Amino acid sequence: MRVLIEAKLTEAEWVQSCYDQLNLIEEKRLTAMCHGYLMLKKVLSFAPDSRGKWTPNYEGPCVVKRAFSGGALLLTTMDGEDFPCPMNSDAVKKYFA
Repeated sequence: MRVLIEAKLTEAEWVQSCYDQLNLIEEKRLTAMCHGYLMLKKVLSFAPDSRGKWTPNYEGPCVVKRAFSGGALLLTTMDGEDFPCPMNSDAVKKYFA
């Protein structure tokens, strides 16, 4: 409330500025995942694994074939084989070689 009073903003203007800041953060995150970048894909296995807690959490590296504005990524393996479904950008992380 103190920020609103000091900046002499209406509540609607303050909400709009917060929304704009969140959009900028999301755009920066999505532009970091450009075409051709190497990513590690999170393993989304629901079947129990015999290795227990030593099961790997990520697989890859994978190459970003296409990035959509909503955060979906089309990934391919290093051999050029496409994955059947798009992957959410929350389930990948950048691979540093």
